[in-house]
Amino acid sequence: MELKELGRAAAAVKYDLACMPEEEKNRALSAVADGLVQDMEKILLANERDVAEGEAKGMHPGLTDRLRLTRERIGAMAEGLRQVSALPDPVGEVLERFVRPNGLQIEKRRVPLGVIGIIYESRPNVTADAFALCFKSGNACILKGGSDALSSNLAITQSLRASLERCGICPDAVQLITDTDRSVTEAFMRMNEYVDVLIPRGGAGLIRTVVEHSTVPVIETGTGNCHIYVDEYADLAKAVPIILNAKTQRIGVCNACESLVIHEAVRERFLPVLARALREKQVELRGDERAAAAVPDMKKATEEDFGTEYLDYILSIKTVDSLEEAIRHINRYSTGHSDAILTEDAERAERFLNEVDSACVYVNASTRFTDGFEFGFGAEIGISTQKLHARGPMGLKELTSYKYVIRGNGQVRA
Repeated sequence: MELKELGRAAAAVKYDLACMPEEEKNRALSAVADGLVQDMEKILLANERDVAEGEAKGMHPGLTDRLRLTRERIGAMAEGLRQVSALPDPVGEVLERFVRPNGLQIEKRRVPLGVIGIIYESRPNVTADAFALCFKSGNACILKGGSDALSSNLAITQSLRASLERCGICPDAVQLITDTDRSVTEAFMRMNEYVDVLIPRGGAGLIRTVVEHSTVPVIETGTGNCHIYVDEYADLAKAVPIILNAKTQRIGVCNACESLVIHEAVRERFLPVLARALREKQVELRGDERAAAAVPDMKKATEEDFGTEYLDYILSIKTVDSLEEAIRHINRYSTGHSDAILTEDAERAERFLNEVDSACVYVNASTRFTDGFEFGFGAEIGISTQKLHARGPMGLKELTSYKYVIRGNGQVRA
């Protein structure tokens, strides 16, 4: 199907979705979740082709991890759909209600955005997550996944559409662009006639391209140069497992820790212990002079290291002499995604939370929790690092706008 035909089909179905009762949406989402499980073998076979092609082309291990599906990951996709179905429907929620002196009754009410276009890279789970959130919030979606995951995305989309059709719902609620030509992507970014909002989800290059070239309004999801600051009052026994989890639980994700900031007071005691634990996970350390003095085989960090999202088994380390210096360093090099402090001092923790300018800030916890599923949103459309119109994990409410509903009784303006 040509791009404009996809746009026309999505624009036609969005009005039905906007008015669809919550019960019908929930039944459909449950059916789609069951369909993914039933189609698991087809999806896995398609994914195996994508992974094999990626490995043959020398794909980076972190990207391969993002691309690969397993039974557990497909099961998690289905569970995410079920969680979304159990969440309250945001459409129609009255945000504010007031009466003017002239008697006009005014309501501010949540409404869907309309047609949401999503451009994303090699993470096929995004296909199901994006559909679920768009559908529950009354939006149609047009998806443009990366060419590396084309077979996987196609298999998942076919499963979604088949389940919708069995429920008597127009399958054009979710559509996939299968043409991998760059000109098609560029045309998609200029489909103002049909697409209401465009959301890029992927690496820095993809996001920058969409932001710079799209004429459709963009909600920018950001890269994740996430920091953990080990304060002088940190519980060092807690610190090691938190950092290990944040760095190594999954390396190819935007909420993984890429940069460690450590207070001078605990540098000599803590870094050798942490280095031994990270070596067992094959993590390469790149530190400043003081950090390297505590771990002699540590590589020397460059200025570029402190601002890099590695998506790899690499961690940069910066030594600081104060909380103030730690906050300045993080605000300079962070991408505004997720940053954490490890400390037992409540006052210092509160100052970190107030002064670090990121979408998600943590005390004594792994940055890996920045995730729609972990926040109880069922899934997420992405992690927004901008401030308009949404920030952090974007769930159902972030995929709505609002309109004013005004009731009168013959009023005219003087």
